[in-house]
Amino acid sequence: MNIEQFREYSLSKPGTSEDFPFGPDTLVLRVVGKIFALTGLDSERFSVNLKCEPDYALELREQHPEVQPGYHMNKKHWNTVDFEGALDDRMLRHLVDHSYDQVVKSLKKVERALLEN
Repeated sequence: MNIEQFREYSLSKPGTSEDFPFGPDTLVLRVVGKIFALTGLDSERFSVNLKCEPDYALELREQHPEVQPGYHMNKKHWNTVDFEGALDDRMLRHLVDHSYDQVVKSLKKVERALLEN
């Protein structure tokens, strides 16, 4: 999955938007205003910081060298995922979905209801 496919897939999710709050080289994807993914546009390798349930984050890091503790993020809740490694597109979409779902779970009931309309 390249960066444009990642961006299109992420933006296809309900309530998702993109912005550049950290400067023109960092793409941030949000659901109802809360970050679920961010990536540097000026990096040599395409990697994405994704939110993750803490126990699952540890499991992923043990099983896949492409999954590392979140760079410049809370390492308990974030992973940096190498999108140019051996993980297939199905797995990459799963990790994006998981990140999105983690953030949706944390939204207020009224905010979650907005996603269903």
